[in-house]
Amino acid sequence: MRANIYHPGDIPAGLHLTDIYWVCWRELKKYFSQKTRILMTVIQPLIWLLFLGNSLTGLTRNPFASQMLGVDNYLVYITPGIMIMTSMFGGIFGGMSVVWDRHFGYLNKLLAAPISRAAIPMGKMLAAAIQSVIQVVIITIIATLLGVRFACGPAGILLIVAIVFLFSFGVSGVSISLGAVIRSQETLMAIVNFLTMPLMFASNAMFPVEAMPAWLQAIARWNPLSYAVAPLRELVAQGLWSATIGKGLLVMFIFAALMSLVASRQFRRSIA
Repeated sequence: MRANIYHPGDIPAGLHLTDIYWVCWRELKKYFSQKTRILMTVIQPLIWLLFLGNSLTGLTRNPFASQMLGVDNYLVYITPGIMIMTSMFGGIFGGMSVVWDRHFGYLNKLLAAPISRAAIPMGKMLAAAIQSVIQVVIITIIATLLGVRFACGPAGILLIVAIVFLFSFGVSGVSISLGAVIRSQETLMAIVNFLTMPLMFASNAMFPVEAMPAWLQAIARWNPLSYAVAPLRELVAQGLWSATIGKGLLVMFIFAALMSLVASRQFRRSIA
């Protein structure tokens, strides 16, 4: 029989942030101990930038396509999309970690510990967001070496990091909500892939919304990825503070806050 479970009401409110910190730190220690995963953190965006970014460079030779893209270099256009796609795939590891912790019995230890239950999903979401920020920094360095010039400057790069952090935080909340219910790693991966791939292609991550058919444009305009990519693209290509950037920040903040509430509630209700 499992030990008595502590509930959020049993813990002084001031300890919740400490609980989140230690759950997050444990996830980050696990991440940094996996050298292959760290290597893939570098290789994956490098491959995407080299192959995906350069495979369609001919598009910008066409003046109509260049006008639609809004840039004269497709690598500049795709870099923000790769940032968001990378953070999206990184965010799904939050739910995977719940499944693995349950499988190896570590989740029971967390549930039996005198910490807030809400601190477990929040700590995992925070760790996933930090890992996505690390990847975005790597992508920024690689893209710069490949000739992309970030018009936004250092201050704008901090805004890029903030948007990616909020987006990854929200995506990991979706994944953790699913991981709290689903006990099979294979099932969770199948569902996550079913969700992420359509979201990726039904957004402005790789191609402008104007080039899509009307029904796909409608989906793209409601797609959270589009609201994350659009301000990043504005910062990278234009470097201007505009309504697009402000709107993107607001939507990402609401998305992250909403998913933190959903993940915490789902975790408390589903984990036994």
